[in-house]
Amino acid sequence: MPLIEVPQGFGYVAASLLSTALILQWQGFVVGSARKSAAVPYPQMYAEKAEAQNSKTAMIFNCKQRAHQNTLEHMPAIIIMSLIAGAKYPLITAASTGLWSFSRILYTKGYATGDPKKRQWGTWGELGQLVLLGASGKAVYDWISGGL
Repeated sequence: MPLIEVPQGFGYVAASLLSTALILQWQGFVVGSARKSAAVPYPQMYAEKAEAQNSKTAMIFNCKQRAHQNTLEHMPAIIIMSLIAGAKYPLITAASTGLWSFSRILYTKGYATGDPKKRQWGTWGELGQLVLLGASGKAVYDWISGGL
């Protein structure tokens, strides 16, 4: 039975993936405190549109909730690409995943102001996601073509 060989440096990939879990946890706290301030009851996902238009607190809650939701939407692809790319290119993968995670902090902090346009400060992390896409695609190509 063949063994899976973990490349040297894969610990950095694991650390960068752990950072994504820490970001999600932090965002959960950010959303939870905003939910309490805005008095949006569970299981309601967002404050109603009219409420958000009339209440800065409700608008901020919606923005914080959206930042968290957006991160959750990206997570499956980030995890998959990091694991695939990291098996072949651990250092570039760790750097790209770390860049993406750090950008999520800026994205969330900008969005949390209640002005959705300020989330743009964190969108440069998409560069890290594109590098992950390229590296994971190259790793898959190498494996399929026999270049383990």
